[in-house]
Amino acid sequence: MAGFLTLLTLWQVCETLVPVAIGLVIDKAVATSDLSALLWSGAGICLLFLVLSLSYRFGARMGFTVVQWEMHRLRLEITGRSLDPRGVADGPLTGQTLSLATSDTDNVGFTIRSLGYSLAAIGSLVIAAVVLLRIDVGLGLTVLIGVPVVVLVLQALTPLIARRTTKQEEAVSAAAGVATDLVRGIRVVQGLSAEDEASRRYRRISRHAWIAGIRNAEAFGSMIAATQLAGGLFLALVALLAGNLALDGEISIGELVVVVGLSSYLTSPIQVIGSISAQIARARASAERIVTHLQAKARVAAGDVTPDAAAPWRCTAPDFESTQGELLGIVVADAGRAEALLARLADGDSGITVGDVPLDEVSLEARRDLVVVNPHRVDLFEGTLAETITPAVGCSPAALTAALEASAATDVVDLSPDGLDQRVHPDGATHSGGQRQRISLARALLADPPLLVLHDPTSAVDAVTEHRIAQGLRGHRHGAGSNRSTWLVTTSPALLAVAHRVVLVEDDRVVATGTHHDLTDHPTYRELVLR
Repeated sequence: MAGFLTLLTLWQVCETLVPVAIGLVIDKAVATSDLSALLWSGAGICLLFLVLSLSYRFGARMGFTVVQWEMHRLRLEITGRSLDPRGVADGPLTGQTLSLATSDTDNVGFTIRSLGYSLAAIGSLVIAAVVLLRIDVGLGLTVLIGVPVVVLVLQALTPLIARRTTKQEEAVSAAAGVATDLVRGIRVVQGLSAEDEASRRYRRISRHAWIAGIRNAEAFGSMIAATQLAGGLFLALVALLAGNLALDGEISIGELVVVVGLSSYLTSPIQVIGSISAQIARARASAERIVTHLQAKARVAAGDVTPDAAAPWRCTAPDFESTQGELLGIVVADAGRAEALLARLADGDSGITVGDVPLDEVSLEARRDLVVVNPHRVDLFEGTLAETITPAVGCSPAALTAALEASAATDVVDLSPDGLDQRVHPDGATHSGGQRQRISLARALLADPPLLVLHDPTSAVDAVTEHRIAQGLRGHRHGAGSNRSTWLVTTSPALLAVAHRVVLVEDDRVVATGTHHDLTDHPTYRELVLR
């Protein structure tokens, strides 16, 4: 950063000295017809332009590097917060997070570069004022006093730009979130024949972003126009004063050239300094959104206790109890409450204890080793099928084969001649809903946690495949001597039939318990499961 500022300042100083050098050539060489002075002046101007060119080239390169590095670090922080195992309470949509990591980060990063140019511009104004003071005290004082006044007057537009920038970024973020969600759920939209409604909603929110962008551009453009107008009028005044001094014979022709040249050149530094407040306002709006995301409250409270790996666990929640080795079916009367139950597990507020330690006091690493929750919404990542299914630490071929057979994912493998090397696109876009569920289930089985929680793992597969999965799941997780536990949050008769025990949850409390066969006489259970 120091090298960037030093070289940029040197560049601006050299730019300021160009009209000064030309004025000196006129007075010292041209007016006196001194050939030697002319040659030395020409060599000096060549050296000046060499320093000017090199300082800008390397200074701008350093500035670009600094900006890109800072933007990269900022994106890493945003990504790290988004991927934090503790989660983000009321986190932004995927598209909104993308907006934070792109347009908002760009606004903050390029403002750093603009600040560097502004500091260099201030340096050039100081040099110009010193030169003008040496030529005439009145001209120098006019620059020293007039430039700050012009810049301060222009700041009246800064609050307007800040407000409009905030509205624009919020609108763009919302539009990006809707667009991302539509792309991810396009199959559902097409299945519901809701393409027209989805397009209408996106057009509406996109229009809001478009209007906000135009209004922000208008405000920013007004700032630039006002800066150029004010700067031009001010420097025209300086040139007029210098012209009068030249007519009165108080300054030489060379000095007049210096004043006119500086007046023309200083338009650019004044514009840079005048517009920096608008850029800072824009960056501040983006920075506030980024800081809000980075400081967002974690969804899961992180404990710091790491219990013994062999410590037994048990669930003593008031709504239901469960012990190790049980294949438990959970039927929730209200589908929305099922999501709440899974959220409680993720938050550690589940009544589960490991040894004598409540789950919410257990460290995240130990908690993740104990419990794996496989939600109904399947998230798959780009790569090969093998990379998608197998855990990061790898697994044996026998374990992989067993998990594929238990989840009926062998059908997905056999469907392509590439087998496990077939490509999986982001979110499994080229696979059907049932195939994605089987891939996700195989991945969960390979994780092999002591407690596996599955939420509607077979809702998109056919009845025959569902029975295969039910039998495979019980055999894989609950064979002879197994101490692993599985909770099935589902209304699937095929899965509930293989459960050791089933609980019916209504209004956050257990209203019935027993085997699937026992509960078929319960009216609510029958309506939910056997409809």
